[in-house]
Amino acid sequence: MAGKSVFVTVGTTQFDSLIQAVVEEDTLTVLRDKGYTRVILQIGQGLFTPPDDKHCGVMLSYFRLKPSIAEDFSNADLVVSHAGAGSCLEALEAGKPLVAVVNDTLMGNHQTELAEELASCGFCYCCYPNTLHSTLAHMDVSKLRPYIPGQPKLLAQYLDSVINVTP
Repeated sequence: MAGKSVFVTVGTTQFDSLIQAVVEEDTLTVLRDKGYTRVILQIGQGLFTPPDDKHCGVMLSYFRLKPSIAEDFSNADLVVSHAGAGSCLEALEAGKPLVAVVNDTLMGNHQTELAEELASCGFCYCCYPNTLHSTLAHMDVSKLRPYIPGQPKLLAQYLDSVINVTP
């Protein structure tokens, strides 16, 4: 086998600081040292265009948007995602190790609560663009708990508690 792959997704919006953090030499070196040889970046509406070739022993490729990224999740050995609920759940339901990266520039910083809760339950790692390198360097994906999909009531209960909805 030619090594493991990382799928990075920012969703449909713009999260240039995540893409920039991934393609930094230090980050790519950490990924390479952990056996990742390919990084596929879904850059959404971003203004930053990453390199599209080999850097630090890691092959980089990117795309903006496509109708479905289910195959990208399925083919990945590690997912690095913005901390949007849909992307996090899609990665976890695909059974992939996840690093959820919070975009704290969004109004209300709503991604923090979800990412921190998923991380505290042991389902993923949580970080910010400026701590991505350190998180990747220290992560041990074998310590993550598997997410059991198909429990929408648990998700609904959690979301109700976050937004303080009483039944």
